[in-house]
Amino acid sequence: MRPTVAPFPTTRLRRTRRTAALRALTRETTLSVGDLIWPIFVRDGENVLEEVPSMPGVMRRSIDRAVAAAEEAADLGIPAICLFPYTDPSLKTELCEEAWSPDNLSNRTIRAIKAAVPEIAVMTDIALDPYNANGHDGIVRDGIIVNDETVEALVKMALAQAEAGADILGPSDMMDGRIGAMRKALEAAGHCDITIMSYSAKYASAFYGPFRDAVGASGALKGDKKTYQMDPANSDEALRLIERDLMEGADMVMVKPGMPYLDICRRVKDAFAVPTYAYQVSGEYAMLMAAAQNGWLDREKVMMESLMSFKRAGCDGILTYFAPEAAALLGRD
Repeated sequence: MRPTVAPFPTTRLRRTRRTAALRALTRETTLSVGDLIWPIFVRDGENVLEEVPSMPGVMRRSIDRAVAAAEEAADLGIPAICLFPYTDPSLKTELCEEAWSPDNLSNRTIRAIKAAVPEIAVMTDIALDPYNANGHDGIVRDGIIVNDETVEALVKMALAQAEAGADILGPSDMMDGRIGAMRKALEAAGHCDITIMSYSAKYASAFYGPFRDAVGASGALKGDKKTYQMDPANSDEALRLIERDLMEGADMVMVKPGMPYLDICRRVKDAFAVPTYAYQVSGEYAMLMAAAQNGWLDREKVMMESLMSFKRAGCDGILTYFAPEAAALLGRD
């Protein structure tokens, strides 16, 4: 029921906006460091910091530098980081065997971070594109991304990451049935406490371009991902996907990309009242950074405003490349 508002001048809605103190007291939505997850890119090597050209300020990091990033995140109060590997092209195959190797780049990074910074939550990515000679999130047979064979591979990948010490598994592949298969396998292997944050509503978006550069998947991709990622025109379908993943054992759900899909975030939170996250993806980050570097936007202000928009839309947290900068600002307030 819409509340009744007395007519002007009995009601002057500007009264509560008059000072910073009054605005703070009447603020409906708050953003905290605890809402942030920092995605980082890892690569082989030692003492490597390599900037991603299409993502100013974002680095590919060798494992030792990833550990340092985890220490920085913990010092800032950021509760979780999310790992994405830049895989050596020589390790990419059509069957993606490197994806579940116990000693692949992601699993070595998980172990190193948990040894050095055990208190931080390590989230992983579960999809085959960093290991796939075809650049797809699933195994390709005769030009078709096959579902069930891919799910079998993803389950092996999930188990390897759980064994390495991951706290949160992030299936981003959008194959049918993968959450149920992973949950069953995790339970059978004794990993009953591992959390799954499912990329449940992941759209076939043009905003992923810089990310694919960062993980080295752009040149390998043959075709597009529209047969498994969601049509940007659909909203009701997102709710069906969320409901399915929750029934199969997801603990948390994600909408991706973020800002162009805030309506989906709101619908998901209202419909299910479960832990709901959004990914402020590489293209969103790159747009804001490019505008700021050109002097068209105030970087700090648009960064914080964009992050607040996710919370206002109902998100419990945000994956964002701005995490350390935003955390430093929030810690200063």
